[in-house]
Amino acid sequence: MITVKLNEPNFEYDIHSLVKAFYPGEDVYVSDRDCRKTDPVSFRMTVTYEHADEDASQEFPGSIRFAFHAGASGEETELSGSTAVNFSDRKETKNRLKQKLYELLCAYSGRTLPWGTLTGIRPTKIPLQMMEEGRSEARIRSYMKEKYFASEEKIGLAIEVARKEEELLADMDYANGYSLYIGIPFCPTTCAYCSFTSYPLTRWADQVDRYLDCLEKEMDFTAQAVTGHHLDTIYIGGGTPTTLTPEQSDRLLTKIEQTFDLSHVREFCVEGGRPDSITREKLAVLKQHSVTRISINPQTMKQETLDLIGRRHTVQQTREAFALAREMGFDDINMDLIVGLPGETIDDVRATMEEMKAMKPDNLTVHSLAIKRAARLRIQEEDYRGFRSDNTWETIRLTADACREMGLEPYYLYRQKNMAGNFENVGYARRGCEGLYNILIMEEKQTIMALGAGASTKFVLPNTAQVRRQTGASARIERVENVKDITNYLERIDEMIERKRRKMEELGWH
Repeated sequence: MITVKLNEPNFEYDIHSLVKAFYPGEDVYVSDRDCRKTDPVSFRMTVTYEHADEDASQEFPGSIRFAFHAGASGEETELSGSTAVNFSDRKETKNRLKQKLYELLCAYSGRTLPWGTLTGIRPTKIPLQMMEEGRSEARIRSYMKEKYFASEEKIGLAIEVARKEEELLADMDYANGYSLYIGIPFCPTTCAYCSFTSYPLTRWADQVDRYLDCLEKEMDFTAQAVTGHHLDTIYIGGGTPTTLTPEQSDRLLTKIEQTFDLSHVREFCVEGGRPDSITREKLAVLKQHSVTRISINPQTMKQETLDLIGRRHTVQQTREAFALAREMGFDDINMDLIVGLPGETIDDVRATMEEMKAMKPDNLTVHSLAIKRAARLRIQEEDYRGFRSDNTWETIRLTADACREMGLEPYYLYRQKNMAGNFENVGYARRGCEGLYNILIMEEKQTIMALGAGASTKFVLPNTAQVRRQTGASARIERVENVKDITNYLERIDEMIERKRRKMEELGWH
């Protein structure tokens, strides 16, 4: 483990995030909170904030000192450094703190990070906002290099994706539109890397119809509450939505059509997910209800890895599900892959990409493995200790090059904590098949009404680029979350609806 001691509780989150980015396999404790005293210590760090008397003649009257300590009790100082700051300017102080800490961590660890000091999940927000302000590409590049120490390769990727997003969203009416998310939390089984709210269908099958009853109540409320706004995109995710029977899927999709005005909908996506949950009958229902985009997610085309991570389907089932969807006329199919899975080498990833080239999906989303606390890979760490999880520049470039060879261009990206190699997740698509909902939720540009257990509604205010340019204000985000536990959701559905009603009333969102 790594411990960080501060002389005052400032910038704890930023320090923790940056140290964790360099040492994703270590437990990092700031100010000894929740620290397990018996764990071996890799190194200790102290951060000292030194305030000086205000002096108008000094631009940076204060300072922050860092020291890295070795030894069982941390008595030996191995590396130290400091940066001058003005504590009255919190934003600039945070930037200078992260810059100096990054430099010291690079020196101490002997490595750099592809995204530099950027630890947030939406790195494209920076170039996108600067583009909206009329800044040149050269200015954006120098800013991201000087301010955040990002690599040229990642700066280029962020700018390319931001340009694509700007193009795709140019005619979106954020102020009068909204998107709809419907969560189906049931799965055939729970995968080892997954921390999303999901429930094995074998144990919850008798509650699915009751769950749909509650979704219908939420839909009725939502349709009435958003009168005056038009629906742009629909995303049914999970979980694995195709765990629903054909009859249950038909019920859900029919209710959507009967309840909402779909005349403005530009994208209707159902995340099929696990190939073993996809059948001809289920695809026929989706086709009947004008679903425009589906997702079939193999994660890898190596059978041994699928078995290891608990995805109880075969490589052949992936091929068959994809071929079946094509046969039935689906011309916008996404596939999800994960790099950095336990035991996989770059040759395994190369073999998976060759399979993708043979199938030719319209979208390919490449995720870097991110293991959260609730995932079985983290909880049952000992069971997977012999399997190395690795992700390298070479692996990421391999997937990017393969996607471009397939005619797929990057159109959205985001990052998560504890990602293998500290890289990113990138969505690639054939022109005209980009996932609008993916961009909207990542860039927080449009209100998203979210229904179902664990769903989080996001109100975006102000929600137009024009307003931001006129006022200089960033979008204000207000969230309303449904309870994650299915039993609680079923029993408290009226309370979930009331939460949304009260928030909309408070915000004057109508």
